[in-house]
Amino acid sequence: MSNEPAPQDPDSQQAKEISGKSPLRIALGRLARDKVAVVCALVVLFFIVCAVFAGTISNLFGVSLDTPLASARVDGLNNNLPKPEMGPPNGPFTWDHPMGVAPRTGQDNMAYWLYGCRVSLMIATTAAIIASIVGVVVGLLSGFLGGKVDKVLSFFIDMFLTIPFLLAALTLAPILNERFNTADNYATIQKFSLVVVLSVFGWMGTARLIRGEVLSLREREFVQAARVMGMPTSRILFKELLPNLAAPIIISVSLMLPAFVALEAGLAFLGIGVTDGVSWGQMILDAATPVYFRDYPQYLWQPMIGVVALVLSLNLLGDAIRDALDPKTRR
Repeated sequence: MSNEPAPQDPDSQQAKEISGKSPLRIALGRLARDKVAVVCALVVLFFIVCAVFAGTISNLFGVSLDTPLASARVDGLNNNLPKPEMGPPNGPFTWDHPMGVAPRTGQDNMAYWLYGCRVSLMIATTAAIIASIVGVVVGLLSGFLGGKVDKVLSFFIDMFLTIPFLLAALTLAPILNERFNTADNYATIQKFSLVVVLSVFGWMGTARLIRGEVLSLREREFVQAARVMGMPTSRILFKELLPNLAAPIIISVSLMLPAFVALEAGLAFLGIGVTDGVSWGQMILDAATPVYFRDYPQYLWQPMIGVVALVLSLNLLGDAIRDALDPKTRR
């Protein structure tokens, strides 16, 4: 039996609703009717606001990354846990430190959570954009030019896919630490190197997806007409083919972003990501001590909930975008 959907009646109510609308408006309409997508979009928007306005929100609550008088915030007779007046579970809520303070150091959890959100989203977004650009360009050239170019580029795609990401990260981290650990801008170098590592090992899936789409599009009439008219290859690639690849590119980015957020936090937790600075993964690593997550659980759960909520929302939103952009999806 054929899995093709039944042809739509042009006189039906659904056909009339979408008549005269662009594919983008149709996709946005589908997303607006998807309650899960709307909720996930609001959650993602919340994290974006937290990341962009981390400094403003911190000032609004009167918290910062500075920890003056840390000894006054921590009770050395209580396993170096915060004093009871620093918030639950050891005491009542306080506006001085709405999310409590960190054991041993007295750092404000809210300020570190906000700036950790900024670092995670900044690294993941930058890496996703770079990986997508590289993947789109490689996929376009490989699928359109074919022949030896396709064989060479496909070889590089397969070669990078055979390299285990975690093994490569574990290999590169000690080299970078040894080379730049005395630099004044070591924290910036760590972020930059992490973006490079994520980008280098994250573009292959997009390249394969775009290559497959281009292989089918290059035989279409509008591409053949452009060739007959003598249009330059660059114009065919970026003026004719690229606009028709908007849907798979958006889907690829929407699914790549949550993966990079999780990887950034995971690498920091393993000690090979952002270790000199603020990061959700670094917060989880600091809190992964039995005495802390047993007697002061909010220290661990706050960054964990942030990572899980952001990654889950991005994944569900990516699935919703994929369904909305797919003209064969029946809703």
